[in-house]
Amino acid sequence: MNNSRTEETQKREISNRRHFSFRLNVFFFISFAIFSILIVRLSYLQFVMGDSLRAEEHKNGTRKIPIPPIRGDIYDSAENPIAYSLSTQSLYYYLDMKMKSEQGMELAASLVEVFNKLGNKSAKPLTVQDVFDFMDLDGKVHKSFQPRRIKSGLTKEEIAYFSEHRPQFSGIEIDEESIRQYSQDQVAVQLVGYMKKLSGSTAIEKYKDIVEQKKTDDKLKYISTEEVGVDGLELLYQDALRGLNGVKEYPINSLGEIIGPMKLTKPTKGENLYLTINRDIQLITQQAIMEHIKKIHDSTLKHERAPATTGYAVAMEVDTGKIVAMASMPDYDPSVWQGGISQKDLDEIGFFVGNGTINQVYPPYKNPDERKNHPSSMVYLGSTQKPLTVLLGLNEKLFTTDTIYKDIGYFEFGREGHEVRIRNASGVANGNLNATRAIAKSSNAFMSAMVGNQLFKQFKDDKGLDIWDSYMKQFGLGVTTGSGLPNESAGVLDYFKSAKSEGLQSALIRASWGQQAKYTTLQLAQYAATLASHGKRMKPQFVNEIRDVDGNVTQPFQAEVLNTVDIPEAYWNAIEAGMAQVKVEGFEGVNYTYLRKTGTSQQDVGNRLKVENAVFIAYAPAKIPKLAVAVVVPDGGYGGWGAAPIARKIFDAYDAKIGLTGTPRNQQ
Repeated sequence: MNNSRTEETQKREISNRRHFSFRLNVFFFISFAIFSILIVRLSYLQFVMGDSLRAEEHKNGTRKIPIPPIRGDIYDSAENPIAYSLSTQSLYYYLDMKMKSEQGMELAASLVEVFNKLGNKSAKPLTVQDVFDFMDLDGKVHKSFQPRRIKSGLTKEEIAYFSEHRPQFSGIEIDEESIRQYSQDQVAVQLVGYMKKLSGSTAIEKYKDIVEQKKTDDKLKYISTEEVGVDGLELLYQDALRGLNGVKEYPINSLGEIIGPMKLTKPTKGENLYLTINRDIQLITQQAIMEHIKKIHDSTLKHERAPATTGYAVAMEVDTGKIVAMASMPDYDPSVWQGGISQKDLDEIGFFVGNGTINQVYPPYKNPDERKNHPSSMVYLGSTQKPLTVLLGLNEKLFTTDTIYKDIGYFEFGREGHEVRIRNASGVANGNLNATRAIAKSSNAFMSAMVGNQLFKQFKDDKGLDIWDSYMKQFGLGVTTGSGLPNESAGVLDYFKSAKSEGLQSALIRASWGQQAKYTTLQLAQYAATLASHGKRMKPQFVNEIRDVDGNVTQPFQAEVLNTVDIPEAYWNAIEAGMAQVKVEGFEGVNYTYLRKTGTSQQDVGNRLKVENAVFIAYAPAKIPKLAVAVVVPDGGYGGWGAAPIARKIFDAYDAKIGLTGTPRNQQ
């Protein structure tokens, strides 16, 4: 019996030892597996995720404050500054969250004491309450880590004092900022454009979503308080001009308090633009417009007197497309935009901000009832249309260079009893005319009978109108010029609407002598340059080159041909022979040959009927054209009197400074 129990006991002990050994092995195996997993995980974190985790740790323990970039400058073709950024020193306060209101008022008072003693005496003085409010101790305006600007435009004495006594002014730092300045001569103001705070510019397509952009590079992110280009070249070349942000990096604790020294990455200045605009030619153009408007307004001569208040001119190099002058007058002083603009100033300049050479701008009559009785900057071409009209007629074989048309002073069309007469100016009967003489005499009757009416008669349905529209667009009329300028208009094409409302025949006939479409002055300049080059339409360009901060050229100038028109040379010779005979005022005694066409377009404006607008195009020299000029003076009367004398001064200025034959006349 005892032996049996002993044997059972021994068996249980052996079994227990076996189970214990198994459990122990399982325990060691699980422990080894867990330990192995931990080792692998730690290795992964150390060697694979280490860099990103360290970056995240750094990010959570620091605050990055972007510094707005320093904007690039804009120069004219002779490297005279037109728009440039000046550095100024500003005083900032970095929040000490332990500071009480009483301490803040004491600091504000000590700052004001220095301002009053060493600051600019002509500037508006800051009060202690002003400075205390700027400090924003309660964080109502700024986050805890954001600096508060106390004062801009510090004097050298203020800078020296705060630098020397820095320990006395807890949380105070001096930072450099950039302020946009514009030439006091007001060079091509509307072309250059202006700047505003990004926060107030989000209606512009370029900036609509820019505040919420997801760019990871802090140097590229826009800052809501920075100023950006909102018109003209400032907007068109925003990306090149802007530059790269700087960054201030502060270590902070869990409460957002700064706990260590700042790490600074300086901003990179934007690239500089060197324009095709010549400052001297531009200023002469601007002055010529304003002086001539006054002259015709005060003139006692019937043919010269006109109630004009505005004028527009563009000068474009024929072979390059470079714009050497673009004037929309009157203009304004762009310095009003610096530091923000008041409603009063905005109201004062409202009529002058828009660029009337590329879009519709209205005359500066504050009374809307008076303003609606005067034409805008976009007017009908009038007789400046006729060189292209004749080219179209010749090229479409509507007549030949030898075809004779008897001009009896008018052309009549329409069904019996409802005839419409298209008369020449003053009803003059010009007799027998060929294509050349038709341009020289500016015959409305010839254009109506030989082109407009023939397009209607020889082509079915609307094909004649399509042909007309195609030629206009090939010469830059009815399409944007390709300049890229913001808000550029393609023109107002009335001939499509008139074809439906008044009939196709009437639309084509009136279009043939320039009374069915309104175009911009830049379009007219491109059109004139295309005539001058015998069919090569160039892209208008405003920038000779772009250079970086070290002076390296990052974008050189390259002429660009938008399209070419293939027309026999004999047809070009025919129209130019006519343009050489056009009578014009203001070109007496010129030292160069030139081809030209005057225009006196008419339109009904408000309660005024047949308001006359002065239009003029020309290019010189005649044989190898270098410069094309277009001038528009709304309400300016006859083109030969109201616009041509302005063009003369532009040609003379270009000849003197650059040279119509390649050498400045001043050097000859």
